[in-house]
Amino acid sequence: MKTIRIISAEYLEDYKIKVKFNDGLEKSIDLEKELYGEIFEPLKDIDYFKNFSLNRFTIEWPNGADFSPEFLHDYKKELV
Repeated sequence: MKTIRIISAEYLEDYKIKVKFNDGLEKSIDLEKELYGEIFEPLKDIDYFKNFSLNRFTIEWPNGADFSPEFLHDYKKELV
């Protein structure tokens, strides 16, 4: 089984990010309702949220916050 990875990510607006996976799936996800807990608290600041980067597997923020690529791949609240 192939390991799921994000190969590109683009900020759209608000808390929305367009991601593309190594299996070809491409989707736009609104993460606003997922920003709870101590590690994700700084991401509620939209300027901080925009400051993500791509590591070897997924998107992450300077404070170490990230979402697993599997979580994002299977996330059901996709934007239309």
